[in-house]
Amino acid sequence: MDVPLSTVLREWGRIGVIGFGGPPAHVALLRDLCVERERWIDDVEFEDANAACGLLPGPASTQLAIYCAHRVAGVPGALVGGAAFVLPGLALIILLAATALGEGAPGWVLAIGAGAGAAVVPVVAEAGLGLTRTALDGLRGWRLARATAYLAAGAAAVLALGILVVAVLVACGLAELAVRRIGPRLRVVGVQAWPVVLAAASALGPLTWTAFKVGALSYGGGFVIIPLMQADAVEVNGWMTNAEFLNAVAFGQLTPGPVVHTVAVVGYAAGGLGGALLASLVAFAPSFALVMALAPRFHGLRANRTARAFLDGAGPAAIGAILGAAVLLLEGVRETWQWPLLAAAAAALLLARRTPLEVLVGGLVVGLVAWALGAPV
Repeated sequence: MDVPLSTVLREWGRIGVIGFGGPPAHVALLRDLCVERERWIDDVEFEDANAACGLLPGPASTQLAIYCAHRVAGVPGALVGGAAFVLPGLALIILLAATALGEGAPGWVLAIGAGAGAAVVPVVAEAGLGLTRTALDGLRGWRLARATAYLAAGAAAVLALGILVVAVLVACGLAELAVRRIGPRLRVVGVQAWPVVLAAASALGPLTWTAFKVGALSYGGGFVIIPLMQADAVEVNGWMTNAEFLNAVAFGQLTPGPVVHTVAVVGYAAGGLGGALLASLVAFAPSFALVMALAPRFHGLRANRTARAFLDGAGPAAIGAILGAAVLLLEGVRETWQWPLLAAAAAALLLARRTPLEVLVGGLVVGLVAWALGAPV
């Protein structure tokens, strides 16, 4: 198949612009384009690719976008399509970071961050709870006990160990492999745990290492980037306050495209525009490299017991880390008016069944109203 690069640029760029709502929206848009409308990829191959991306470290919907572009236009298509998918939201979030983190930031921008930031805490918690139900569904006996232990380990790592979250995720994955006695068939573990090996062998700077963790070890969905960044950004390196980090998470949810864009705000806080671009490049590079290297083997990867076993350990630990991160995000809620907003957002999610995007936009509006009425932001 040889789809023109101009078509790839246009269609993947369109998804990058309108891709609000996180990975489920991205998968739906890619499926509509590649399977339903243009019939470039059949339904079975698309589902295999989506499942295989879920087994890889890194942002799954970004990897699926790269895979689909690679499938229709080869390596040039993967590069063009992946960039077109990522860049619209990235440009917007860097603009927001420059405005919110610069000197004399406009009050309305701070109000957006404060309002959406309060609303994003229950969004993260609800995502963690939903992933927990999915991860534990159908498990019985010792498998349920192990998965629960991995969840607890991930949460405890975020709350008590901070920067050692990565080690805990990998340790849980390796523990599940050991339990299933896969023994010498550990080739896929090289794919899963390669960030730790590279980090041990390379003198990576703090921002580079933080971004690399985000791009290469975010098992279990986009929200895993929060615990992977928070300790580095707030406690260890002091690039941001808790409130600024909370705003960054909110900006990442409000902008189109992958949630991994949040790393650009952390990069901007650490080193201005250059830091934002460096962090983004490092965070997204593993997705391009993994997909282009493994695309021909995606069908086999989905059925690989080693990859599945590792993710059955690391995945629940990552979900526990999300739940722990939701607790830590509360430290960024500093104004009195944000607490009833947080409670209202939780009620809207859990009782009224509103979508995360609707809740975040509602928080944004409340923040602007509070600022207009003279409330501190």
